[in-house]
Amino acid sequence: MHEQAPLELIRGDSHDVRASVIWLHGLGADGYDFAPVVDMLNLAEVRFILPHAPAMAVTRNQGYVMPAWYDLYAPSELQQEDLTGITRSALYLSSLIENEINRGVACNQIVLAGFSQGGAIALHSATRYPKKLAGVLALSTYFPLKATLAKEAHTANLSTPIFMAHGRTDEIISLDRALGSRLSLQESGFTVQWHEYAMAHSVCAEEINDIRLFLTGLLQQDLIE
Repeated sequence: MHEQAPLELIRGDSHDVRASVIWLHGLGADGYDFAPVVDMLNLAEVRFILPHAPAMAVTRNQGYVMPAWYDLYAPSELQQEDLTGITRSALYLSSLIENEINRGVACNQIVLAGFSQGGAIALHSATRYPKKLAGVLALSTYFPLKATLAKEAHTANLSTPIFMAHGRTDEIISLDRALGSRLSLQESGFTVQWHEYAMAHSVCAEEINDIRLFLTGLLQQDLIE
């Protein structure tokens, strides 16, 4: 399924890595999509893992084959969600976490991050993962498979900070939908830090700076000047 190895970015010596951020891109993109953002974050001693989603036919896009973490159905995944695809990608993300642990990074120094579809997988995985993580970055996204959370949620990450950010003019995933996802997470006991920005379905400079502060706080890393 995942034939292409993830992109890995490290600022400094790889022997000094003390933390990892696994960052999943959005629909139709690849691991290189957020490489410029990683460069702007400018963090030392952090390994950024940027995996590439497999190519698949996306139903909502008339069956067009593109990189995707799961299928999207027409007219809306609010009516039907790709349980199989979401579960498969979550298992892949779990394997990436375990790989970082095997490389010597403590689980509580691993952050799950994602944009849009990638953020949905990060949220799905973190709420069910049985070991304590450092934090979650959920950007311009929503919380999938809410109906199964009650029976699948794990308490390990109830207090793990979730940085959830959204654009007020997002035309792909509405602000209201993202706010509904935040409420669902909070009602289930998870810890959400909410951020809104004057942007559409994208990232902005203010958001990147807030992400930088969030990660340095979580991982207690010094910034490279």
